Amino acid sequence: MAVSISVVVLLGIIVFVMIRSGWVRLWPALACAGFGFFLASTGVAPVIRDALGSVAGWIARI
Repeated sequence: MAVSISVVVLLGIIVFVMIRSGWVRLWPALACAGFGFFLASTGVAPVIRDALGSVAGWIARI
């Protein structure tokens, strides 16, 4: 749980900076956020969560 909250905060900061700097416009960012929100309710969400958990575990061991 702590890892996922940290990742959400980090990604939120990155998106905010990218929108402010002009690299990403607001509407494409909102479209990506909506896509992620709806992707989380599909059957592929556990696979993505497990893969990210494995990567986080691998990074923690370094």
